[in-house]
Amino acid sequence: MDHFLASFQILGTVQGWTYLLILTLLEIVLGIDNIIFISIVTDPLPRAKQRKARMIGLSLALIIRILMLSVISWVMTLDQHPLFTIMGQSFTGHSLVLLIGGLFLIYKSVTEMHSSVKGSEEGHTSKEKSTLRGVIMQIVVIDFIFSFDSVISAVGMTNDISQQTHANPLIIIVLAVIVSMIVMLLFSRPISDFINERPTIKMIALGFLVTIGILLIAESFGEHVPKGYIYFALVYSLVIEFLNIKMRKNKDE
Repeated sequence: MDHFLASFQILGTVQGWTYLLILTLLEIVLGIDNIIFISIVTDPLPRAKQRKARMIGLSLALIIRILMLSVISWVMTLDQHPLFTIMGQSFTGHSLVLLIGGLFLIYKSVTEMHSSVKGSEEGHTSKEKSTLRGVIMQIVVIDFIFSFDSVISAVGMTNDISQQTHANPLIIIVLAVIVSMIVMLLFSRPISDFINERPTIKMIALGFLVTIGILLIAESFGEHVPKGYIYFALVYSLVIEFLNIKMRKNKDE
């Protein structure tokens, strides 16, 4: 009980609130991948079911992240003990999750690209095949994969405050995760509408997800590429596309 109460004492310090703000912003930035994926994967559903899928999927994802935090000591060991080695390359539990997640993300994004390029008939078939349960499961699976890096980064960031205050920073991490999930829930619909109503923006978003999938695979083989470069490329591509949209609109007028 004393250990539990000690974790709340961090919130009584300026340093604790500073870490909470920084960590919340980090979780929101890392959640961009999630929001884009959710926007695309819920599009085939009927309009009435899209909000329900986002609500249930993100709620389950939040529960998964909190459960992961409760066993964080075990999660951290997933990156330390190789399970097997193939041709000199060792694979840990963490790297396997990243590899499977990367392949899934690439498959899903490329399949959606193919559907979009083929046209309305293919898209109509995709809408018929999509189910609420299937979409929710995809949201949960991809969030579980993204959660590994998110949770590990959060724990690494709060190590300093833990050492300085000798208190458990878990409450800060949990609050940051909850706030970031609420932000994702609030903005997932407008972002979904924005992306899915503009085919060129949707294609850029799919390309971004393919790139993230490739990065996950690279990280599973021990090659770390800072995601900041990818986010910059995404923003740059979107700015160019916004200029193109504005130019086409001016020509039509």
